Amino acid sequence: MDVRQLKTFLTIAHLHSFTQAAQSLDYAQSSITSQIQSLEQELGVRLFDRLGHRITLTTAGNCLLPFAEQAVRLMEEAKQAVENSQELGGSISIGTIESLCAARLPKILKEYKLRYPDVELSLKFGVTQDFYAALKENTVDIALLIDKGLNQTEFITQISHPEPFGLFVSPEHPLADLEVYPEALNGRELILTEPECSYRHMFEAMIASCGIKPQSILETGNVQTIKQLVMSGMGVTLLPLVAAEQECSEGRLVKLNWKGPAFELQTQVVLHKNKWISPSLSAFIQLLHEMNF
Repeated sequence: MDVRQLKTFLTIAHLHSFTQAAQSLDYAQSSITSQIQSLEQELGVRLFDRLGHRITLTTAGNCLLPFAEQAVRLMEEAKQAVENSQELGGSISIGTIESLCAARLPKILKEYKLRYPDVELSLKFGVTQDFYAALKENTVDIALLIDKGLNQTEFITQISHPEPFGLFVSPEHPLADLEVYPEALNGRELILTEPECSYRHMFEAMIASCGIKPQSILETGNVQTIKQLVMSGMGVTLLPLVAAEQECSEGRLVKLNWKGPAFELQTQVVLHKNKWISPSLSAFIQLLHEMNF
């Protein structure tokens, strides 16, 4: 059993396809098949069920999965540790949601690059649930997200603080100058992030519990597009306050005088508990603290 076989096993398990795994790893498909056959022979079990065009893990494959993930992660971290030694170099992959990136990250990333120009930074955007999976698979090194308090033991939180939210409309919207109770949203147009977004889920659960039925929901994963649509008068949106500060200060958006339930979520900086913290990653975490992310 070697690392190459385990990487191949994990890629097939995640993609559910030998063909896509071969393309992803830039191997011939015969090589992929040979590696898995060799691994299965060594272990004396079958790791995948091949039903039609669908590839699924067997019970034995599911048993191997977490150990393979840990073994590959440790080997990659060992390699990076030796290569980097104590010098700040290499790369950091940062998973984040767009509203946090646009509002808080530019100054932090600029300062980090000024201090550590040899470190390569990459940003990956998505919703909160995407990044728990990405941390497990080690496809991101660190995640900056908004969610409820973290209660999953396989992750550790480096930073956590309440993230204030607000409902926003254009200055010409009928609700702009009123005290707004939940029932005022009945029959209104809402402009929201994608369904998997943690704060959209919270908001929809709240209005459903109040018996509120909006007239329509327009959804997009792009926060800048949401704000443009709201500023044009198309509806009401929910965003972190920090994501709409500039537009509110310029009078292009208005924060509603909301009298309904509070929106209680946390901004969090999260790592996998088994993640090796390289000098470069440690410096990034320290800068997040220093600049009050």
